[in-house]
Amino acid sequence: MGEVSISNVEPQLVAGMRQRGTYAQIRPMLTKVRKYLEARGARSAGPPMFICHETPKEAVKVNLQHQADVEVAIPVSARIEGDQEIACYELPGGPMARITHQGPYEKSAVAYKQLFAWIAENHQKVTGPTREVYLNDPRRVSPEELLTEIYAPVM
Repeated sequence: MGEVSISNVEPQLVAGMRQRGTYAQIRPMLTKVRKYLEARGARSAGPPMFICHETPKEAVKVNLQHQADVEVAIPVSARIEGDQEIACYELPGGPMARITHQGPYEKSAVAYKQLFAWIAENHQKVTGPTREVYLNDPRRVSPEELLTEIYAPVM
């Protein structure tokens, strides 16, 4: 597990989608966005991500109730036309606390705990949704090799 640091994240142009459901929908939603981009000849400009709109305490409850606010996005190099499900928009940037989790996605709770403990200890305040940026592909590496950067916008 990595150490927590502050990064100044630039705003990013992304193609993404958002719906209610469970976090198990993240992978199929990312696949849908990726296929949408491919069908339009759009180029990805970075790794895919999940944007979590719930606090860590809310996340477990809403996921179990199938009411999680699930948003996924893939950075794109140029604006594309959206449809009823997929939109192209600018994801905000700014100062963010960041930690890297290595291992299965389901075991990222320890990294989240460390991130939020660091934020509290350093008198920071979370100012928006957290993000998980998936640095490698679960189809190409083992679960133990997965790398996920977790970001929390802070002030």
